[in-house]
Amino acid sequence: MKKREVIYLQKAQEDIDEITYYIAQDNLEKSVMFFEAVEATCALLATMPDIGSTRDFHNPRFSVMRMFPVKKFDNYLIFYQSTKEELLIVRVLHGARDIAALFEEKQNN
Repeated sequence: MKKREVIYLQKAQEDIDEITYYIAQDNLEKSVMFFEAVEATCALLATMPDIGSTRDFHNPRFSVMRMFPVKKFDNYLIFYQSTKEELLIVRVLHGARDIAALFEEKQNN
């Protein structure tokens, strides 16, 4: 199995930073665990990108988007696209957010 290069888009990196900071306000150790879990999950996805569920967005830019929960932090979802060489991490979001609206926002930008 070929491992793809993991590339975090700017918005995904901002999501990870914000979530890590939010968790750290209550529990520094748990925030480190979250950060490491994101990296571990992305490493898994880099070798097996098809394990994530497909998402159907109106924005054609995200037509091949997949999502997969962060290991041990199932309420957080990694949204990604893959090619034979790369795994593009597009967003990392809490599942309770209005995800469709967040991705439709990008269509207007």
